[in-house]
Amino acid sequence: MSKPKPIPDGYETTTPYLTVPDGNAAIEFYKKAFDAKEVIRMPGPDGKGVGHADLLLFDRLHIMLSDEYPDMGHRSPRTLGGTPVLLHIYVEDVDKTVDRAVAAGAKLVRPVEDQFYGDRAGGIEDPSGHHWFFATQKEIIPQGEMEKRAAEHANKKS
Repeated sequence: MSKPKPIPDGYETTTPYLTVPDGNAAIEFYKKAFDAKEVIRMPGPDGKGVGHADLLLFDRLHIMLSDEYPDMGHRSPRTLGGTPVLLHIYVEDVDKTVDRAVAAGAKLVRPVEDQFYGDRAGGIEDPSGHHWFFATQKEIIPQGEMEKRAAEHANKKS
């Protein structure tokens, strides 16, 4: 048997671990919305639900998830009444990604539009209550121009 790598290939960055009210339903949503591929799905301790799952989204991003286990401190955004966490992901086509997620059952929380900082971006809330923000970089903006645009944007909001 070969020696394992301390960090497995494909897991070099942060891997979100989501707690959801219904793991099986969440997995089906992520498959429809983000073309997720199952890496593994294990049943919960009672043999029901999802005790642990690993999914690959967009052929490059792993997320893990499980059902709620309140006795272990694992509660979903639905149970908690919201989440302070926003998952930000760059994708090839933000319009297509957000449209597909909404068609699969997500709630649009921020319409896709061009942003002053050079991205085209928008956000959704998935059926489990997790917030996802998708962006496609459209232009690279030098620091001085970025500061100017940020100030103009702030002035528009005032």
